[in-house]
Amino acid sequence: MKIPKRIQPLIEDGLIDEVLRQLMSGKEATVYIVRCGSEIRCAKVYKEAGKRSFKQAVQYREGRKVRNSRRSRAMEKGSKFGRDEQESLWQNAEVDALYRLAEAGVRVPKPYGCFDGVLLMDLVTDDSGEVAPRLNDVVLSEEQAKRDHETIIRDIVRMLCEGLIHGDLSEFNVLVDSHGSVIIDLPQAVDAVANNNAEWMLERDVNNMRNYYGMFAPELLETKYAKEIWALFEAGKLTPTTELTGHFDEPEEAADVDSVLTEIQEAYQEEQERLARIHAEDEPD
Repeated sequence: MKIPKRIQPLIEDGLIDEVLRQLMSGKEATVYIVRCGSEIRCAKVYKEAGKRSFKQAVQYREGRKVRNSRRSRAMEKGSKFGRDEQESLWQNAEVDALYRLAEAGVRVPKPYGCFDGVLLMDLVTDDSGEVAPRLNDVVLSEEQAKRDHETIIRDIVRMLCEGLIHGDLSEFNVLVDSHGSVIIDLPQAVDAVANNNAEWMLERDVNNMRNYYGMFAPELLETKYAKEIWALFEAGKLTPTTELTGHFDEPEEAADVDSVLTEIQEAYQEEQERLARIHAEDEPD
């Protein structure tokens, strides 16, 4: 096929030998199947910021560190240099996350680097060598759904122990090969400590997985892994091997507003009486 303009430099540098076909085009990138020597891989070409339809990217970028102060100031000002640096940070976030998560034992595509907005990584395939299907295209038995759900929850925990939250996890960015699930699409990966949106993003990721697998294993719909995992994380007790139950006891008593107001009024009255006593003591005889 005709070589895409953004991939041409990688052809010239010998990183890619041939572009075989387009695999998919999504909200943030277009992915091509490419040949690198004897290996078949995929090249993810990120779309320019103005052409991406990924919403509320600022929420995902919060907390990402920029060591160079000049770059940080430029991004805050929104200059052209700053916008270019922001794009580079967005694109490199995925390859950095892939390296970290692969090292932590999370099943993700093996990365080979990001070159001028093109991420080169392994192509995830099934037993026959065809592109692995997305989770949303797979029909599961009840037992398989429960096993796969347990695996994905364990990977979410491993991610969190590395300080990362996927931020957009659903059945549409999980592939299924012969060994199970493979998590993809990580440019929006969230810093679990520095991002104020981390808790609800984790909850959304976990609940998306619960709801999908729950279609095949309804008992999963009663689980509360998100709250359990976050509570353990906040308490500093979460490890990759922490035994989870799927249960979480939430406070059952609603706030008694009347009692709170009464306590406030009583405290106010006591303070007024105290001030009155002080004033009386200061009065001349």
